[in-house]
Amino acid sequence: MFLLCPTDMLHVLLRQVICSGDCVVDATAGNGHDTVFLAEAVGDGGKVIAIDIQAEAIEATRQRLKESLLENRVELYQVSHADIGQYVAEGVATAIVFNLGYLPGSDRELVTQSETTLMALKASVFLLKKGGVLAVVCYPDHPGGDDEAAQVVCFLRGLENFRLAKYELLSTHRPSPFILFAWKKSNGSK
Repeated sequence: MFLLCPTDMLHVLLRQVICSGDCVVDATAGNGHDTVFLAEAVGDGGKVIAIDIQAEAIEATRQRLKESLLENRVELYQVSHADIGQYVAEGVATAIVFNLGYLPGSDRELVTQSETTLMALKASVFLLKKGGVLAVVCYPDHPGGDDEAAQVVCFLRGLENFRLAKYELLSTHRPSPFILFAWKKSNGSK
């Protein structure tokens, strides 16, 4: 199977980590596709916390969850992802997912910003449990996206006690989206 869409690849990677009953976070809910995937992955006993600063994104996510009959597994918050630490306890999350850039089908001028993204990532490091993952889809092809992506890569490379992988397509004419997948090491992991 060859996956061209970065979010499809993201879901394949996350299936290896998330178990029924887990607590996970969609730090940029967008149109709700990742939120629905996460709600399915955590099962009836799990919980998803979905965050987005845009009311339009929260409503789109709410509608998608309702159509999928998964509303009861998700808490939705219309706040900046920089405030993630107010909604998740330290050391609890199995996975925290960021899909950076702009809300598809919306104003392309309203994009995630490096400053708040880095604040959210710094908080996320403490919210993850050992063995948990921080997954970030970066989109360097929009104005400011290349700088944000570079700062995210730099931040994640500097983390101790994490292993980092990057997944991207190489044969594109434009800068392609890519996934950064950071595993928080368990005690004794190398």
